[in-house]
Amino acid sequence: MRGTSRVSLERAAERFEPVLGAAGAQAAGLGEQLFAVVDALDSSGSLRRTLTDPSIDGDAKAGVVRQLLADADPQVVELVSDMVRSRWSAEPDLATALEELGFHALIASAEAGGEQVRVEDELFRLTRALVGQREARRALADESVAVERRLALIDQILAGRTSPVTAAIARRATASPRGRRFAATLGHVGELSAARRQRLVAAVTTGSGLSVTQQDRLEGILARAYGRPVKLNVTVDEAVVGGLRIQVGSDVVDATVLSRLDDARRRLAS
Repeated sequence: MRGTSRVSLERAAERFEPVLGAAGAQAAGLGEQLFAVVDALDSSGSLRRTLTDPSIDGDAKAGVVRQLLADADPQVVELVSDMVRSRWSAEPDLATALEELGFHALIASAEAGGEQVRVEDELFRLTRALVGQREARRALADESVAVERRLALIDQILAGRTSPVTAAIARRATASPRGRRFAATLGHVGELSAARRQRLVAAVTTGSGLSVTQQDRLEGILARAYGRPVKLNVTVDEAVVGGLRIQVGSDVVDATVLSRLDDARRRLAS
C-alpha cells in the first residue's frame, strides 16, 4: 500500500491508538470487529466500491457504515466512518488498512497483558515449525478447502500451547488468507508488533547457528546501521555455507557475497 492509501492508514492508526490503549486487554474484541468489516468488504464488490468512491459524499458513506455496524462497538463505528471519508488509491486498500488495524488491536491486547514479546516469538516458531510441512502449509492457505476444516487443522497444530492472541492471529491468517501465504501473514504481524515496540525484525539465516554473544553483537551492528533496536529471528540452514543471510524489511544482505559485511563477520567470529 502506497501513496494516498498509506497516508490515510497512518492517520487512522494515529487516531485509533488512544482507543487501543484505553481498551487494554479488551482491544482484541475491537480487532475481531474490524476483521468482520474486512470480510464484508472482501465479499461485496458493490460495498467496496461505494465506500471507496471519492465522488460519493463522505457523510453518506459514513451513514452506510453506521447501518452496517449497528451492533458494533461505537469506537469501531467511529473509526470506520472516519476511514471511509478518507481517500484510497485502490478499492482493496480500505479493507487492507482495516485488517492491519485489526492486527494492531490484537497486538495491543497482548501488550496490555505483558505478552507481546511472547506472541512475536510464538509467531516466529510457528512459521519455522511449518517449514518442512508442505502439505500443512498448502492446506492452511487453500481457500478451496472449507474454512471449518482449515481452522480445525490450525487448532490441531497449536494444540492450546500458544497465547490466546497468537491463536487468534493464526486463526485469522487461516480463515482469511486474502491472497497471502500463511507464513507471510504471520511474518507481517510479527513485524507490526516489533514496530510497535520501535524495533525492526531481522530474519537471519546461518549455516551453523549463533551463540548468544554473537547474536548480541549482530543486534548491535544492525542497530547502529539502521538507527533503531533490532530483533533477530534466527534460522539454521545447513545450505548456507560461510556466512549469514540477513533480511530487514525489504533489505536483503548476504554475508557470503557482499564485502560490506566482512567486518561484521570478523567481529562475530572474535
